[in-house]
Amino acid sequence: MVLCDVPRPRNANATRQAILEAARERFCAESYDDVGMRDVARDVGVDAALISRYFGSKEDLFVAVMDSCKNGRDLMEGDRADFGERLAREIVYGDMAPCDQHDGAVKMRGLLILLRSIGSTKAIDVVQRTSNARFFEPLTQWIGGPDAPVRARLAAGLIMGMAIGRELSDGFASLDVEQKASLTRRMATALQGLIDG
Repeated sequence: MVLCDVPRPRNANATRQAILEAARERFCAESYDDVGMRDVARDVGVDAALISRYFGSKEDLFVAVMDSCKNGRDLMEGDRADFGERLAREIVYGDMAPCDQHDGAVKMRGLLILLRSIGSTKAIDVVQRTSNARFFEPLTQWIGGPDAPVRARLAAGLIMGMAIGRELSDGFASLDVEQKASLTRRMATALQGLIDG
C-alpha cells in the first residue's frame, strides 16, 4: 500500500481514480470484511467522508472496484489454441498474483478479489452477481456449443481452485522449477481439453 502524506491537488476525477485504485489494491490483498473506508482514505490521503461522497457505501465502492477490473472476456484474449497454456502460466508463475503492482495487464485481479471476499456475508450477493456477469457468462459464450455452460463451469472451477491453491501455498513456493513446469503443462492440457471439448 502506498501511503500519501502529501495533500492531493484538487482534481475530482484524479482523486476518484486514486480512491478506486487504492480500494482495488486493498480488496485484492484483504477480504471485504477487513477493508475499511478509513484505510482506503489513508492510502490516498483523503478524508473517509470523501470516499462516501464519491462512491456511497462500502458495498458501492466494492461494486465500483469490481466494475473497474478486467472481466472474464479478457482471459480469452489471444489465440484460442494456446488458451490453456496462457492461463496455466499466469496462475503457476504468478502473473495473476502481484496485486500491489499497478499493472493493468494483470488479468485475474477481479477473480482474486472475488476469491478473497467470497466468505463475507455482506459481499456474497455482490460476489455472486459479479462472478456470473464478469466470468462465467463471458467464458460460456466464448467456448460456445451445446455443452458450453458445463465446460465453462469445469474450466472456471479448475482456474479458481488453482488460484486458491496458489494463494494457500504462497505461490507454489514448495515446488521446484521442474515441478512448476510439470504443473503448468498438466493444467494447460486440462484447460485446453475443456475449451476444445
